[in-house]
Amino acid sequence: MLTLRTFQNSHSKCDNAYHTDNSLVVALSTGWYNSGARCGKMIAISGNGKTVKAKVVDECDSTKGCDAGEGYHPPCGYNIVAASKAVWKALGVPQGQWGQLNITWADA
Repeated sequence: MLTLRTFQNSHSKCDNAYHTDNSLVVALSTGWYNSGARCGKMIAISGNGKTVKAKVVDECDSTKGCDAGEGYHPPCGYNIVAASKAVWKALGVPQGQWGQLNITWADA
């Protein structure tokens, strides 16, 4: 499941940096994040009839959520790819439909 997230207001776990909403970046659920094994790597996301590559920069914590440095994001589901606005735009999803989208993804 693709969800919408901003990376501008919190430090990403992979590089301790902020990322703009115009960057093709994502956070993966805890299991997929795999203790940081996918940090800095690209994944191919397919949805809405298109495929886009995005960089893994953070974890979407599925167990306890995030602390102040990561914007207090609540725990997410176990099947989440939380993506920047740029990913949604690249997939051609109309802005009024941003929020949740069934997708498939793979390491790129």
